[in-house]
Amino acid sequence: MALVTLGINHRTAPVELRERVAFTPEHMADAFAELRAASGATEAAILSTCNRTELYLAGDDDCAPSVLRWLAGFHELDSSELEQSLYVYRDAEAVRHVMRVAAGLDSMVLGEPQILGQLKDAYALARENNASGAFLSRMFEQAFSVAKRVRTQTAIGENPVSVAYAAVSMAHHIFADMSRNRALLIGAGKTIELVARHLADAGVQDFLVANRTLERAQTLAGRHGGKGILLSEIPEYLTDVDIVISSTASPLPILGKGAVERALKKRKHRPYFMVDIAVPRDIEPEVASLDDVYLYTVDDLRQVIEENIRSREGAAREAENLVDSGVQDFLNQLRALDAVSTLKQFRQRAEVLRDVETEKALRTLRNGGDPETVLRSLARGLTNKLLHEPSVQVRKATTEGRPEVTKWLRELHQLDVLEADEPTTPEKI
Repeated sequence: MALVTLGINHRTAPVELRERVAFTPEHMADAFAELRAASGATEAAILSTCNRTELYLAGDDDCAPSVLRWLAGFHELDSSELEQSLYVYRDAEAVRHVMRVAAGLDSMVLGEPQILGQLKDAYALARENNASGAFLSRMFEQAFSVAKRVRTQTAIGENPVSVAYAAVSMAHHIFADMSRNRALLIGAGKTIELVARHLADAGVQDFLVANRTLERAQTLAGRHGGKGILLSEIPEYLTDVDIVISSTASPLPILGKGAVERALKKRKHRPYFMVDIAVPRDIEPEVASLDDVYLYTVDDLRQVIEENIRSREGAAREAENLVDSGVQDFLNQLRALDAVSTLKQFRQRAEVLRDVETEKALRTLRNGGDPETVLRSLARGLTNKLLHEPSVQVRKATTEGRPEVTKWLRELHQLDVLEADEPTTPEKI
């Protein structure tokens, strides 16, 4: 079984490309069906976040070229444009990559915990679409186990720093005393929940949460004494907020340049701090050209995140060792499964030969054959049948210059041990 991991992330592709390759929830079912048909893979999973889009595939052949063509076509991109930012891992390296992703070692924020939940969601979605089979299931379960060990056995998760935390940290560059500022959070997912928590810790007391579903917006806002509104109400409240942080799964921008321009006219040059964590982006890029607007994307948070990476390098080395161990355990499991399959075939073949020889002996006995002669003939025939094909293959391997086959035969049947156990006689000397 061949395993391929293929994708782009924050290191290989800018946000402009990542948002074009992102998969929206409503397109996932079609994506799974098309992906498996186009690639020939028997199993598939898709991970799509603000920082990465990755495809995990298992099949009989290397499907990377066909997957690249499909991925470009699905998102209406030129294959050559996508190929420049694409990475491909195969077999053991593909397993290693998945485990590093699960452990937060491949994240923009080293050790961030959100990616593990996102990977679990991707696995669950693949199962819901009947796209994940025994091979990928085993790989994901092993990756989750390794990630858990990394969290519990290293300090990589201490004082967690996430993209949400980095966004709030950058707000301090604009507003010294954030207790005076009102925040508008667009979305109500896990990332926005983290943003709200970090803003509250930074002193922000006045929250608005805008979401497509009012109930979810009210629930999240209520935890911090804020107010929930609908996305359509954003222009009405935009004038009175100072901080805007957005993270939704919308395929189209939610906040446009025109709405911000109109709000700015009423604010009398009071600045906006905006962070667009979403991919595809929620805030039109043209908003950044407006005076008194400080708009950052997820890529602009890199400086804060790099400081986090330096502080966690020691823990990361320990985590990499745990990943190496996890990869080896997974490969050992696969080899054991392969051995079980081979041994099963070997036993079945031996049993067929046994049944043929036994039936032949029984016919001879029924026809009045001498039992001792029949028994000796049965033993001789069964021995010849069992040893014929291995003998042919060993002679062939020796002729072809592959002495290791003979070595394995001696080890398999412990011939050296048996010879050492035989008593030494004068005749043998």
